[in-house]
Amino acid sequence: MSKNHMHENDHDNDCRREFSLSNENSQSSESGRGGNHSHESGNSRGANHSHSHGHISPEIQGARLVFVVALNFIITIAQTIGGLYSGSLSLLSDALHNFSDGIAIMISYFAIKIAKKGRDEKRTFGYRRSTILAAAVNSIALIVISILLFKEAIMKFISPQPVNGGIVIWVALIGLVANFVGMLLLSKSSKGDMNIRSSYIHLLSDAYSSLAVVLGGVLIYFFNIYWVDPLLTVLIGFLVLKESYVIIKKAANILMQGAPDDIDVEEIVDEIKRIQKVEEVHHIHVWGLDEKNINFEARVQVQDMMVSDTKDILEQIEHVLEKHNINHVTIQFECVEK
Repeated sequence: MSKNHMHENDHDNDCRREFSLSNENSQSSESGRGGNHSHESGNSRGANHSHSHGHISPEIQGARLVFVVALNFIITIAQTIGGLYSGSLSLLSDALHNFSDGIAIMISYFAIKIAKKGRDEKRTFGYRRSTILAAAVNSIALIVISILLFKEAIMKFISPQPVNGGIVIWVALIGLVANFVGMLLLSKSSKGDMNIRSSYIHLLSDAYSSLAVVLGGVLIYFFNIYWVDPLLTVLIGFLVLKESYVIIKKAANILMQGAPDDIDVEEIVDEIKRIQKVEEVHHIHVWGLDEKNINFEARVQVQDMMVSDTKDILEQIEHVLEKHNINHVTIQFECVEK
């Protein structure tokens, strides 16, 4: 249960005095600081703040990301050598793909380290949005890579060239296994973190790309069918574009402080207005700090009452917002003008 702190001036029966009522999750803390906040305002209205800060997923481990980065660079070296030796442009393009993914996952790793830094006086929300920025950068890189793959596929359709299918098969199999291992390491964490999910999608696209190269190598080795490689490349490119678009759209909405897609603001306001003694709700703002921390702030007009009477109303508002997965609440109470 949250703790409540109330500060009043000498006029306890006047609803228009300064006051601050804060509810804080007793288990929440950031950067070694306590969870309780008290704010005084110089105007005639009160401000109630309720916070329930989420945390970065404990399953995200930097060591796993470092290991995945190492895997990507090993694959890059192997595919570059194999591509040059066999004359396979698909292996060289896959090597470029893996190299860019290694760089992208490094970005994810450093973003996580930055996000774990506590909040300070200049960044009162901390550095959580660094992971959102990293996710956007990673996804944009995927789109650029996909366009390059499309261009390469067109060139292969126009002028196919014979390659050593046996080398292509074995080198691509190495990449496929390594990417699969990396996906296993990140799969659980990717479900709850956009930044890790973007890295997971990088590996997924690499795995599909490696599988396509393996199949292409088989068809080249046994049947001398060279056009299958650019065809699979185009199909993989469309899959990568689709996944990247979803992440960029969500990241852009967070960075633009938009309300999450699954939250109906009008429905929330209607529920709050049904609370007894609540007259009106206005100046409403709903936005996501990141994927897990959703903020809500509003001015709530109530009947003339003592400060202590707003405690019950605040708890009811919190209950309404908890049902919508909103965990950081700022309510400013106002009295009905007479």
